[in-house]
Amino acid sequence: MNPPPSVPAPLVSPSRRPLTLRAQFTLVIFLLAFLPNLVLTLSAGSAWPLESLVLWMALVGVLCALIGYFLSGALLRSLSRLAQEIRAGEIGGAHADDPAEIVALRGAFTGLVGRLGTEQQRRNAFIATLVHDLKTPLIATGHLTQALTTLPLPDAERREVGAQITQETERLLQLVQQMADAHRFEREDVQVQPAPTDLRALLDDVARRVQPRVQARGLTLVVTGHGHASVDRGVLERAVMNLLDNALRYARAHIELRVDTRGLSVLDDGPGLSAPLEDLAQPFNAQPTLIAGQQYTSGTAGLGLFIARRIAEAHGAQLTYHREPLSPPAVSRPASPSALSVSASFPDDVARSAFTVVLPEVQP
Repeated sequence: MNPPPSVPAPLVSPSRRPLTLRAQFTLVIFLLAFLPNLVLTLSAGSAWPLESLVLWMALVGVLCALIGYFLSGALLRSLSRLAQEIRAGEIGGAHADDPAEIVALRGAFTGLVGRLGTEQQRRNAFIATLVHDLKTPLIATGHLTQALTTLPLPDAERREVGAQITQETERLLQLVQQMADAHRFEREDVQVQPAPTDLRALLDDVARRVQPRVQARGLTLVVTGHGHASVDRGVLERAVMNLLDNALRYARAHIELRVDTRGLSVLDDGPGLSAPLEDLAQPFNAQPTLIAGQQYTSGTAGLGLFIARRIAEAHGAQLTYHREPLSPPAVSRPASPSALSVSASFPDDVARSAFTVVLPEVQP
């Protein structure tokens, strides 16, 4: 039989607990009042009987202790009141008799409680949205599986149902991976191993992987530019894929992956962000947003932006966002016959969103 796990000893022994702040104040005031009286009495009362001297000093000691007790209570009244409010969970405004230090402490506690409340609201909203995002592919997979196993479907329809099940499973796995990445990147640094990388080839690979989704949505995807840089290809691909997922979610018709001297950009003709990137690229952002007059549930979109930002920072880079006028992109020749090559002209009457991983050094 295994012995019970040992319980760590408390940091402070109960017999060695420090005195309360009021007891310390009382002791200090007592000593400041009693010691001068003791010195004066001993120097002036050498002819007194010993019993009278002891009684007098005992009386002086009691009076000094009472004075110290009441004065310490008066000095700590504001602090004790604040402690009671904190225990009750109701920190009000400053009182007229609060000293400046207590006013500052009260303000600091109020700010801390406000930040904690906001963070808790964000996490609750994120969990609610996450449950919805997890349920959607699970319910769809359940219905499709039931149809596949119970209905007499023709072979063509069976293959179609199987493809849909695969699609929903990939969506669920992608969401779980984003959750794991966001949880890890929030608490520790992203480890990268830079090596010389062909950035155009990286974007071509990403474009090939998402081509079925692009075609399913009826979008046009182009890859432009050339460049090389020292990056961790696998990690940087995750950042680009997260940005591309957002583009696939909001794009109206066109998406562009671009390499230039600044870095890697993902552009789409969607409605754009309704709030600053710093506010949306958070690991627990799940508040609905209003974009171009239409409300979108951000869901786990904030996870993708947060992960992309952290990966950019790990490369000594940064993630930026801006809107730019649409213009027909110059589509260059693919790096290989298997690379994606789609030519299209963008409408020039609207703007498009541009997310850019600004890399320190990109060579043509």
